Amino acid sequence: MTATQQQDPQLQKRLQQDSIQLGGRIVYLNPFLYWRRFDSNTDRWLREPGQLTEDQITANRRRFYPELDWGELDDHQTAVHDGAVEMFLKSLDLISTFHPELGSGQMLEVERKMTITKKKAFERWVDKALRRRSREEVREQRRFERNRTWQAWREWFAMDTTHKALVPMVMLMVLSAVGGWSLGAGPSTCPTLTLPSGQTGVR
Repeated sequence: MTATQQQDPQLQKRLQQDSIQLGGRIVYLNPFLYWRRFDSNTDRWLREPGQLTEDQITANRRRFYPELDWGELDDHQTAVHDGAVEMFLKSLDLISTFHPELGSGQMLEVERKMTITKKKAFERWVDKALRRRSREEVREQRRFERNRTWQAWREWFAMDTTHKALVPMVMLMVLSAVGGWSLGAGPSTCPTLTLPSGQTGVR
């Protein structure tokens, strides 16, 4: 059996989880499988958490996570699950847009299967997106701090009072350097070696 044949059952299982058949039509549950029909704005809207309002997400928490006690979650876990709720809402919106022929009952079937098969995948996706955003924010904050520091130094050097204070200091440093060089370059006095009388050769 070839490697491709061995992977076929896994691929088939993946496709079954990412789709549902309704009225002879295949409806994809994975929103990223519609990417060929996206424009750049839709792609960014789907991929970036925080595109829906907080009220929309809060109102649908129990809809997709009826088993979850939200009060026991820490801030990061809450953000991840809220992001997953947002992904559910976005995905259903895309499916209804690309499959306008689906009725309310069929959309309910889509939602039920999506809740079962895509919940963990959405949570992993949102977790990675939030961590990536956090790293980017840290880098941006560091870059901002560096730019602000350099700007403060430039403004300080450009001040007249700074110039007035620096000129005497620079002159003093130059004079000190010149004076030190002059002393070092002057003639040095060698000590006279006095031999004992017994070693002069005079008897």
